[in-house]
Amino acid sequence: MDLGLAGRVAVVTGGSSGIGLATARRLLDDGARVVICGRDRARLDAAVAALGAGDSVHAEACDVLDAGAVDKLAAAAVARFGGVDILVNNAGQARLSTFASTLDADWDAELRLKFFSVINPTRAFLPHLQASDNGAIVVVNSLLARQPEPHMVCTSAARAGVQNLVKSLSVELAPRVRVNSILIGTVNSGQWERRYKERAPAGVSYADWLAGLAREKHIPLERFGEPEETAAAIVFLASPAAGFITGAALEVAGGVSRFA
Repeated sequence: MDLGLAGRVAVVTGGSSGIGLATARRLLDDGARVVICGRDRARLDAAVAALGAGDSVHAEACDVLDAGAVDKLAAAAVARFGGVDILVNNAGQARLSTFASTLDADWDAELRLKFFSVINPTRAFLPHLQASDNGAIVVVNSLLARQPEPHMVCTSAARAGVQNLVKSLSVELAPRVRVNSILIGTVNSGQWERRYKERAPAGVSYADWLAGLAREKHIPLERFGEPEETAAAIVFLASPAAGFITGAALEVAGGVSRFA
């Protein structure tokens, strides 16, 4: 299926590893030109080398919580490729805490991270997205937005707020810019590999350990998702092929949700 991405320009925040890197690779495979950003220059350089896309990919070190740095990222992207059609807001991480254990400073940090990792890039790139004939924003959110977990109270609340923001933006920025999100469940990543090394019983393979966790988490598809599967959903929503979709939240979680 031709998604209509040839020649398009996409920016992927948090693009040096995991879902962000897989999304950059999928965009490049579909003919787009891609700018990735992250805070670690060495990891960005390694990501560019791994992508192997030559002049079609550009990397900029940037902390998305620094509005000035994001403005510079936008200027660099336009200077390199002439415009921007797609923004993938992917930066962010989870915080393990209950209500009782979450300090005020933790609430401040988590809410700022989740909201401003979307707000700052959206503000900086919005004029360029509005100038495109396929302006699209995809926010990588979590199933926690609709299905909170008691051991992730702070992150769950922040994710729900971000989902509300996505819906508001989808109305305010229409018709020039479409805004959608994906709600991810448990995705195989470096953090799970680290936990495997720390926790798995001797003699249990990584694949078997993950399969056991999937059963414990009652994931109907009985496995974790892969970054490439999440990337496929992101790229579809960002593409002209999804041109009549805005304000949507696409669940990519193996069927684990309990809400209708």
